Amino acid sequence: MWGIAMTDEDALDFAIVVYLEDDCWDAELLPVALTSDLHGLIKALRQQPSESGTIGLVAVGDEFFVALRVLGERVDVFLSDIAASWDFPLAEQVLDYLDVPVPDEDELDEILQDEDTALPAGDLSIFADLGLDEMELGILSGDVDLLPDEVLSSIAARLGFSEPFERAIASVFD
Repeated sequence: MWGIAMTDEDALDFAIVVYLEDDCWDAELLPVALTSDLHGLIKALRQQPSESGTIGLVAVGDEFFVALRVLGERVDVFLSDIAASWDFPLAEQVLDYLDVPVPDEDELDEILQDEDTALPAGDLSIFADLGLDEMELGILSGDVDLLPDEVLSSIAARLGFSEPFERAIASVFD
């Protein structure tokens, strides 16, 4: 199935591939099944040629997001909140890929004590060469008042591909 899974009125599950072609950014919706399959997502990103690597942006409901960047054999991955690894296969797969242990129950309780905290994992500098530094990505991903799709939309705007990103999301409603 292509598109976006609607888990409730406000929460979207989607995966989008973003790539640079002829000096222009473009974006396409990926199958929604990839929102729970890291290896399938990486494979899909590798199939899309791009001048500066392929970007994958995944939102899972109102819970978390994953950003990926594939350039040749190199794969950089960023997970917005490690606490999601207890409930969502994609988050658990990302931690496994990053060789970061899934937090045990006590660690998770400690993380979740402060509801205003999201603990990211992975490469905060994933988009630094495109103009989004580690500090800014950390601030965006840590803003618990923003839904994952809003954070990804903000990242897309900062990186210069807001229009194709928004068009890809809107395509499911056409």
